[in-house]
Amino acid sequence: MATEQEMLDKFKENNDVVEIDASKKIKVGIIGTGWIAAAHMKSLVKMPDVEVIAAADIIPGKAEAFMADYPECKNVKFYKDHKDLIDNADVDAVNICTYNATHAECAIYALNHGVHVLLEKPLCVTLEEGIEIMKAERKSGKVLSIGFQPRFDEDMRNIKKIVESGVLGDIYYIQTGGGRRRGIPTPYGTTFIEKETGGIGALGDIGCYSLDLVLNAVGYPKPLTVTGYKSDFFGKDPNYYPTHPEYASKFGVDDFAAAFIRMEGGLVIDFRISWAMNMDTSGDTLILGTKGGLKVPSTECWNGTFKTPLKLYQEIGGNQVETEIPLKKTPEPLFDRKIRSFLDAIKNGTPSPVPIDQIIINQAIIDGIVKSSELGKEVEITIPEV
Repeated sequence: MATEQEMLDKFKENNDVVEIDASKKIKVGIIGTGWIAAAHMKSLVKMPDVEVIAAADIIPGKAEAFMADYPECKNVKFYKDHKDLIDNADVDAVNICTYNATHAECAIYALNHGVHVLLEKPLCVTLEEGIEIMKAERKSGKVLSIGFQPRFDEDMRNIKKIVESGVLGDIYYIQTGGGRRRGIPTPYGTTFIEKETGGIGALGDIGCYSLDLVLNAVGYPKPLTVTGYKSDFFGKDPNYYPTHPEYASKFGVDDFAAAFIRMEGGLVIDFRISWAMNMDTSGDTLILGTKGGLKVPSTECWNGTFKTPLKLYQEIGGNQVETEIPLKKTPEPLFDRKIRSFLDAIKNGTPSPVPIDQIIINQAIIDGIVKSSELGKEVEITIPEV
C-alpha cells in the first residue's frame, strides 16, 4: 500500500522554464479599457514577443487616458470601437475586455475578420450568443481562448489531477459555489449591475469560475437538466449603497443564484453563488466519489487562490483517514500564464488553452439557471451541434 508521502507525490507538478522566441512579435489590440484591461496590460507588457499597437473604447478619450500608464507602448493607435480597430489596425490578436453584453459581438467580428481572440469571462450572456461565437470560431480557424485564469493555478490543477488519478473512484455528487457576504462590484460604477451592460450578475462574474473549477476536473460532461433560482434582494435595496442609493434602481441582474444540475453519467451538481448574502460562505466545494472525497476550501471568487489546503477523505484498511494536500506555489501571476498560453497557441498552432467546446457547456448551465428561475420549473439543457 502506498505511503501518505507517495500519495502526495502523485500530485506534484514539474514547472519547466520555456524560452520565448521574441524574433517575431505578435501585434495585439485591446478592446475595452476598463479595470480588467489593466490586468491584461500588466501581463502583456512583460511578454518579449508582444507589441500592443491598438486600443479601443466607446467612451471618447478613455483609451488614450488608459494607455498613458504604459509609456513602453510607444506605437499605440486609438479607435472608437471594436469594428474601427479591427478594420483599420493591423493586429494579429485582440484581448476583449468589454462589458459582458458586448462580448459576443466583439468576438464574432474579430474572428470573422481573421483575428485571434482572448475573450474575458464570462463567455457571453446567453447560450444562443455562445453558439454564434462558436460558429465564428469554427469558420475562422483562429485561436479563441476564454479568460479563465484560475485554470493555471497549481492548486486548481491539482484538483483535476486528483480526480483523474482515480483515487476518488466514480464521481457521483459535487457541491460547489461560494461567494461573498457583501461584494456587489460597484467600485467601478454600474456596468456590472445593469442589465444592458452586465447581462448576468454573480452567475457570470464568479459563478462561471466555480462551475469551471469542477467541470474541468471531471472532464466537462454534458448537462441534461437544471432547476435554477436567482434573486436580487441586496442589489435592489438602496440601503446597500450608502453613498449611491440610486444604484438600486439600476440593478438589473442577479446577486445570488443556486441550482441543481443533472449531468450525463449520473453526476449531479449542487451549485450556489453570491455577490451578497447574510452568511460568511455558502459552503466548501465537495467532490464525492465511490472511493474517496475531496474538500476544496471555499473562497469569495474562485479566482485561483486558496487559504487552506485541499483535504482528501478515504477509508484505508478499515480506517477512515484524512490527508491534507499541501498548498502549492504558482511561480507566475495567473494572468501571465493565461496570456502566455494564448500567445503560445497562436505561435505554435496548438489548440486553445481554454476552448469554447468546454466553456459553451459552462454557458449552457448558466443560461439554464436563468431560464429555469424565470419559468419557475426544471428545464432541459440542449446544446446545438456546431
